[in-house]
Amino acid sequence: MEYISTAEASQKWGVSLRQVQRLLADNRIPGAKKYGRSWMIPDDAEKPIDPRREKKLPGQSPPFELAQMIEATSVPMPIHNPDAILKIVKKETSRLQYEGELAYLRGDFARTMRCYNKTEGNAAARLRASLMAVAAAISLGDYPAYLKIEAYLKSCANAGRGDVRSAVAELALASVSVSVTAPHIVPSWLKEGDFSAFPAQVKPPYMLFLRAKYFLCIGQYETALAVAQTTLNFIVPEEGITFPEIYLRIVCALACHCLGRKDKAERRLLEAMRITLPHGFITPFAEFISEFGGLVEQCLEQEFPEYRAAVIGQWKRTVKNWITFHNHFTKDNITLILSLREYHLAMLVARRVPYAKIAKQFNISVGRLKNIMLEIYEKLFISSRDELAQYVLVQK
Repeated sequence: MEYISTAEASQKWGVSLRQVQRLLADNRIPGAKKYGRSWMIPDDAEKPIDPRREKKLPGQSPPFELAQMIEATSVPMPIHNPDAILKIVKKETSRLQYEGELAYLRGDFARTMRCYNKTEGNAAARLRASLMAVAAAISLGDYPAYLKIEAYLKSCANAGRGDVRSAVAELALASVSVSVTAPHIVPSWLKEGDFSAFPAQVKPPYMLFLRAKYFLCIGQYETALAVAQTTLNFIVPEEGITFPEIYLRIVCALACHCLGRKDKAERRLLEAMRITLPHGFITPFAEFISEFGGLVEQCLEQEFPEYRAAVIGQWKRTVKNWITFHNHFTKDNITLILSLREYHLAMLVARRVPYAKIAKQFNISVGRLKNIMLEIYEKLFISSRDELAQYVLVQK
C-alpha cells in the first residue's frame, strides 16, 4: 500500500494542514499510521465526511443555525445608543445575546447569567451565549455554574469537531485560561496563532484579542501591543461598538503601560473610556484596574469622576470573586498549570522537605530551586508553603 504525508493529504482534499492533523488526532482517517512524530496516510484514503453534513443528533442544532446566530449577533451596537441594538435585532435569541453582553459590560453579571439560562432548549443560542456566561461565572465567583458550562462546552467541542460548534466552544474554553491567568493551559492553536481550522463565521477580532491577552499573561508586551494594534487597524471603521474592539483598546493601553510608555497608555485608556463609559460600561476598566497601577483611577478623576466610585466598587467586589474562582480552578487543574517537574518540587516543598535535600535530589542548586519556587508561587498567585499545601496536599 502506498502512503502520503499530511501535507499531501491537505492538498489532495483541499483542506488546511491543521484540519488533517485534527482528523488524525480524532482517529477519523482509517489506516493512518504514526512513525515517530510523522503520520503516513493511505493514498486511497477518502476525506472524512464533514460533520456539518452528518445527520443531526437529537437535541442539537445543526452548525448552519449557529453560523446564522453568530452573524445575527455580530452587528456593531450603535455608538451613541448601544441599547438600540435590542430593537434592531429581530429574533428573541439574538436580543438575549446582546442583552447579556450589555449587562456584562455594565457589571450586572447575574443578569448575564439569566440571559444565558433563558437559552435552554436552543442549542445555537446557548452555545453562542456560553462565551459570555463563562466570563460572568468567573466574575461572580460561581464555580459550580462554571463547571456546568465547561462540561457543556467540552461536549460541544467533541461533538462538533471541525465545524463551527467546536470553534465556538474552543474559543470559550480558551478565554478561561487567559482570564484566570493560566497561560500554560492555553491551547496550542492560540499560542501559535493558527486559526486555519476555524470556520469563516467565527470572527477574527475576538480570537486575536485572546491571543494578545495571552501575550500579556506571559509578559511579551511588545507582541501583545502589535497584535492588538494591528487588529484594530484592520477592523473596518463602523459607526458602532463591538465587544472585541473595546477590549483590544484596553490591551493596547495596558501593553503601553507595562512597557513604560505612560503618555501613550493614558491616551489609549482615555480613548477607550470615551467610547464606553458614557454608556455605563464599567467592567472593562474594573477588570484591569490592578494591572494599571493607579492609571485607571487617574484617568477617571481626570475626565470621568462620576464613574470613579462605580468602577472602584465593582473592582472591590469582583476581585474577591475572582480569587475565589481562581482557588477552586487551581485546585482542580494544578497538574495542568504546573509542569510535572514543578508539581513534584511543589509537593516536596509543601511537605517541608529541606531545600538542600530537594536540590540534591533534583541535581540543582538551592538558589535555582528558590527561583523555581518563586515562579510556581507566581503561577498560583500565592506566597507561602502553607498556601501551596492547600493546592498540592489537600485531597479533592
